[in-house]
Amino acid sequence: MYKFIFFIVFFLSFKAFSMKILDNKNPEFNVFGNYWELITDKVMGGKSNGKFKIVENNENFFYRLEGDVSTKNNGGFIQFRSDIETNESSFKGIRFKARGNGHNYFIHIRTPFTFLPWQYYYKSFETKNEWVEIDVPILELKKSHKLQPSSFTSEKIKSIGFVAYGKDHIAKLDIKEIEFY
Repeated sequence: MYKFIFFIVFFLSFKAFSMKILDNKNPEFNVFGNYWELITDKVMGGKSNGKFKIVENNENFFYRLEGDVSTKNNGGFIQFRSDIETNESSFKGIRFKARGNGHNYFIHIRTPFTFLPWQYYYKSFETKNEWVEIDVPILELKKSHKLQPSSFTSEKIKSIGFVAYGKDHIAKLDIKEIEFY
């Protein structure tokens, strides 16, 4: 009996949970009611072309980012992203499944500490032709600018983006099952 009570108390005090970010009923939006959108380097004069779409497969869906990433005219990215509004500080990272064409891609996180468009926190990840689960601990995100704080907690996350970046290449990235953990 005491072992059972100890187990229940231990389990309840251990705050290990996750939060799905995707809205399965309306995949154009996340669970915070914010739209997923395509952004390319054309906003700053770049030459990259991209497409973002929601692909429905039976009762499941995934996001597809594809296009031609070009570093011409100081460009070099396409991405899809959405604003996030969590007040929870105990999440340790972001988990998702990715599939792609073998190139490395990036997750970009913006916080109140990223004022300028070229400021973000990031981590690269590899893709394969099959779905792979990827865990991105918040502590492993690198800052893009020296004036940003080196670390932050999950309630500071203001947007999440998935990015093809930094080199001339044809991008094809599929993402599904995004969640905080």
